Amino acid sequence: MAHPKRKISKTRRDKRRTHQKLSEKAIAICPTTDTPHLYHHAYVVDGDLFHKGKLAIKNYTTNAL
Repeated sequence: MAHPKRKISKTRRDKRRTHQKLSEKAIAICPTTDTPHLYHHAYVVDGDLFHKGKLAIKNYTTNAL
């Protein structure tokens, strides 16, 4: 196994990790139902499944295992 020849300081290590962070997810507002949802995802409003602002499945229920 490879071992480091010298210890990497905490400052140097943390500088390398500055770009490794999560960003907030973009949230869209449906023009039909005015509900927030994630882009490119279907969403449930009052028991109906919507996608791209159109009704996809009426009386949608998830199959919980």
